[in-house]
Amino acid sequence: MTSVRDLAEAADGADPATGLAAVAALRRLADELEALHVGNARARGWSWQAIADALGVRRQSVHKKHAARSAEEGR
Repeated sequence: MTSVRDLAEAADGADPATGLAAVAALRRLADELEALHVGNARARGWSWQAIADALGVRRQSVHKKHAARSAEEGR
């Protein structure tokens, strides 16, 4: 499984082991994309509240999840 399409197809398959592995891989991909775009938003001056609103979560949740990484990167 190398592409998002492959992962999505595997997640829709009948084999639970393959489907669960695909779900885990998609979750990691989503987490990586979220971190990338949160960092980008912070670099562009977005507030934690604006990021939380865009993600549909509470400000405290997104801050707790990403603040340490943002501080390490000087954001």
